[in-house]
Amino acid sequence: MLGVFLAALSAATFAFNNASARRGVLTGSVAQALAITVPIGVPIFFLAALATGTLGILGRFSGEAIALLALAGVLHFVVGRYGNFRAAQAIGANLSGPVIQLSLALTLTLAVLVLREPLTPLRILGIVLLALAPLLMREARADAPVSAQPSDTPVQASAPPKFVPRYAEGYAFALLAALVYGITPFLIRLAVIRGDLGSGIAGGLISYAAATAAVALLLLWPGQWRHAREIGPESLKWFTYSGVSVSIAQMFIYMAYAVAPLSVVTPILQLHHALRLVFSRLLNPHHEIFGGRMILATALSLLGAVALSLDVEHVLALVPLPESLAAFARWHWP
Repeated sequence: MLGVFLAALSAATFAFNNASARRGVLTGSVAQALAITVPIGVPIFFLAALATGTLGILGRFSGEAIALLALAGVLHFVVGRYGNFRAAQAIGANLSGPVIQLSLALTLTLAVLVLREPLTPLRILGIVLLALAPLLMREARADAPVSAQPSDTPVQASAPPKFVPRYAEGYAFALLAALVYGITPFLIRLAVIRGDLGSGIAGGLISYAAATAAVALLLLWPGQWRHAREIGPESLKWFTYSGVSVSIAQMFIYMAYAVAPLSVVTPILQLHHALRLVFSRLLNPHHEIFGGRMILATALSLLGAVALSLDVEHVLALVPLPESLAAFARWHWP
């Protein structure tokens, strides 16, 4: 139950992060977003570990666990976040969300095959619904046109607040983010599977430190440091909001991975897609798509998340079924 509660808190925080990051890339570049949102996680996790007395746990991690956490940090916070930001910049957070949500199916596949968490008919239904959601987005269209901007070039603040998606670019980077986001929860769970809440905080600190080191190396590339320092005040504000909120969200989710199975935590986290609609409407009403297909795709993805998280016995207690159907519902593999 604690893992579910932490995942729900993380989902709410992720929803605000998605909307604020989208607002930031309207006037700033993806490189600037990484330079702000990744390093800001290190002091947040360090202060949390210091306040909770969990810094000492760092010395208890094995070399293998540290390597897994560092790899997860670089993949998730650098590669995955880059793909996420590029997708949001190209097609908006509302369109990219259902595609990125395919990461859930990959995470659950790894959980079943490697961690031996059971696959049930309800979970199969959830995966199917999650796969259908992105297909609906292929027909989505923006309501108002706008001139397209280069993918990693700051947009002028005076540009009209209209939006036309760049579908090929957006879906390609959304799939990249989905792949990375699907693998990293498995790596984190392997590293902290026998830990507690403190292990999650300490593990997150290792991941963010490794990701920050990777970003620092990227900034050494000619021109990148100068470009990062040219960030405008509007982008800086929204990227800071995004960096703080995503760090808090990651803290909740790292703690949840330490105390609950992936097959429980990861689906609950998908609630942030519904909450994202609220924040997108408030913060980015002219830079997102709110059409019927997008709403239907989000609803399908949420139904898929619910199906993945339901306990079969609880469902059968609420909805009595004939014995043959009940036996089918109780089937599991392995």
